Amino acid sequence: MSKLRTTKKDPNLIFDVGLHRGQDTDYYLKRGFRVVAFEADPDNAAFCRNRFGDAIADGRLTIVEGAITESCIKNGNEKVVKFYRNEHHTLWGSTSDDWAVRNEVMGTTNEIISVRATDFAEEIERHGVPHYLKADIVGSETVCLRAMLQFENKPDYLSIRSEKLVFRKLEYEFDLLEQLGYDGFKAIKQDFDHIKGVLPTGETDYVFEEGGSGPFAEETRGEWKSRTDVLRDYRTVFVKYWLFGDYSYLIQTERGRKFIATMERFVRRSIPGWYDTHARHSSLKQGGAGK
Repeated sequence: MSKLRTTKKDPNLIFDVGLHRGQDTDYYLKRGFRVVAFEADPDNAAFCRNRFGDAIADGRLTIVEGAITESCIKNGNEKVVKFYRNEHHTLWGSTSDDWAVRNEVMGTTNEIISVRATDFAEEIERHGVPHYLKADIVGSETVCLRAMLQFENKPDYLSIRSEKLVFRKLEYEFDLLEQLGYDGFKAIKQDFDHIKGVLPTGETDYVFEEGGSGPFAEETRGEWKSRTDVLRDYRTVFVKYWLFGDYSYLIQTERGRKFIATMERFVRRSIPGWYDTHARHSSLKQGGAGK
């Protein structure tokens, strides 16, 4: 077995893997953290370089442009990877062939482009192990988890966009999390309309941007659960996915889509929505999320 890397953990550092338009990075910066953000879509990366110019200039934010991957091709001296840029929903860009098919089933189209391949382990080595890792890169979150197996130190907290089609793939995510030493979990629906963020200034009315991952670490709602208990929660979630989700009968018919849209207007939230898995490392005692 190869020796684990001993890269130090920075308690003031957050990795935002899946920067998109900066919805989460904005909150992390206002919380006072240093942020390293990863974004594959060149348009999103350019937008955020403009949006967060001051934070980049003073060293609080580093944007790593490229797609995190375990497989790539050589293009001259550069390693590149195929990226499906969704032409209807910029949040849906992915290197995953399966997600590209899913997005087409949902009635959208993809533009295939080549982007720089990013080695996640090298970026951890360069910037340090973060206090918190958020990974929402549409089908490639486990790449980040496998990279972290190389390191002795692990993030105190992390969250990943969870698998929503094949339950065994969801269980594999938990296999990796347990290998990494995480033993407290939450299944958090990405719906924060009535939740406000708290800033170091004492402000309690921070509004989370649409498409963001919301609160993290000890700010998240609900109790930390065991793998067994949170997978029980996910079995209920998967029933909703099977009834109303991406490959359900309802979503593939015009009448079904209209029915779901009517239900969403009535309950004022997405159906079935999507969930993130939040995890707390076993080395932590009960405590706060830092700043």
